[in-house]
Amino acid sequence: MYETILVPTDGSDPANRAVEHALALADRYGAQLDLLYCVETFRYGEPALSSTEIVLDDLEDRGQDLLTDLAETADNYGTEASTCLCHGRPWEEILARADEVDADLIVIGYQGQSHSRDRKIGSTAERVVRSANRPVLTA
Repeated sequence: MYETILVPTDGSDPANRAVEHALALADRYGAQLDLLYCVETFRYGEPALSSTEIVLDDLEDRGQDLLTDLAETADNYGTEASTCLCHGRPWEEILARADEVDADLIVIGYQGQSHSRDRKIGSTAERVVRSANRPVLTA
């Protein structure tokens, strides 16, 4: 049923739950995970000033560390995982990556780190759900 499952993450609790669900689905269906971390450059602009470059470098390092840890976790589960770190608007990058890897399913946290309203879907998850041309599971 699923061959490739795209799992965008930002390290938030809902994103971690999404990873857990994706790992269980990958195990059940023998699917590969594609783990995605997006540096939100639209919030800071492209690096032109030293302080912006420092912030973006820090976000890239954090994202790469997170992806490495998640890929190791997947490996421990016996699941093959690829990783991708990108720049841009997360919802646009998620949809583009889903097309690129021909994901059968997107598993996404219902809200991310920048979202603070309890039990409300975040803007990125909402845009992905509304715009995706493939199944989306929110966790």
